[in-house]
Amino acid sequence: MQESPHAANSGNPINYIEFNVASIPSSKAFYAQLGWTFTDFGSAYCEFDSGQLKGGFSQSDDVQPHGGALVILYSANLQESLQAVQRAGGTITQEIFRFPGGRRFHFKDVDGYELGIWSEDS
Repeated sequence: MQESPHAANSGNPINYIEFNVASIPSSKAFYAQLGWTFTDFGSAYCEFDSGQLKGGFSQSDDVQPHGGALVILYSANLQESLQAVQRAGGTITQEIFRFPGGRRFHFKDVDGYELGIWSEDS
């Protein structure tokens, strides 16, 4: 019997993230500016692919942007990503700052979810 590829991985890594969003088209337009791609599964669900992690947008009247884990994205060019977030209509909640291991900034997307983007020190 062949072992499941996930059986040896006991660390329970993040595998998929779902966001309840008010508008799938608005969320797609925002995250397309960060280079994400999308696969629609009907009008109320869309899968996204950031190039490193897949997740989904579920259209809902129950968008809860506060609380929960802070999702942090990676960028090879932090300044370019900050400008992309601003062009897409995001709100910068913390300008670029240093932390052990690199630099990052935080922002809110079109539904009010706060995320961060980080990069190594350059």
